[in-house]
Amino acid sequence: MQPLISVIIVTYNADQYLQNAIDSVVNQTYKNIELIIIDGSSTDQTLKIIKNNETNITFWKTEKDLGIYDAMNKAVKYCKGDFYLFLGADDILYNTIHEVVLSITDLNHLYYGNVYFEKNKTIYDGYFNATKIVVKNICHQAIFYPRVVFEKYQYQLKYKIRADHYLNLQCFVDKNIPFKYVNKTIAQFSAGGTSSAAIDHDFNSDRMSFIKQHFDIKIYYYCVLRSFLSKLLN
Repeated sequence: MQPLISVIIVTYNADQYLQNAIDSVVNQTYKNIELIIIDGSSTDQTLKIIKNNETNITFWKTEKDLGIYDAMNKAVKYCKGDFYLFLGADDILYNTIHEVVLSITDLNHLYYGNVYFEKNKTIYDGYFNATKIVVKNICHQAIFYPRVVFEKYQYQLKYKIRADHYLNLQCFVDKNIPFKYVNKTIAQFSAGGTSSAAIDHDFNSDRMSFIKQHFDIKIYYYCVLRSFLSKLLN
């Protein structure tokens, strides 16, 4: 199977990093890839870099947006791939797509691997079951979303930081989108920390309701207990 992989880079004023991200896509051993770049009206040299790489970019667009998840939602409208992989402009895609596609057996499955956290020098984060995904997220840099995901769902813009986690929860409980773990490190995650350090209060509030409605009741009470203990310790 030689699926078309849509690699999406969303960017804003990222001229320090963007060329490395583009190169990491262009230099893949696997060649059945389209590169989509959505820019949020950058004012630095980002657009110059994009134009210098136009021969390797399938589609690009620059306009103001409502943040990273709005840009991601826009991007999928221009994708023709069987699977979508999202990168930030300061991420690096490892040369592993040719290995991941060997594990692909169904175009409706969601395939995910690991990322390397440059800041902490750690690999994140292995296989996810229900107990794990309700409290930790799978990085979108490690996920090959099948096209069907964005035919059914989109990133919810009310979640400024954790919209990707909410989407992953929606997919996880969707019986028509089985998750398949591939033990490969897909990308280097370089972002310093908005998503890792800040709190998304809207997500935290809605997450418990979603878990109560869609997961086993034991998983819900597990989350309640974790939340109680966290507040107690802090």
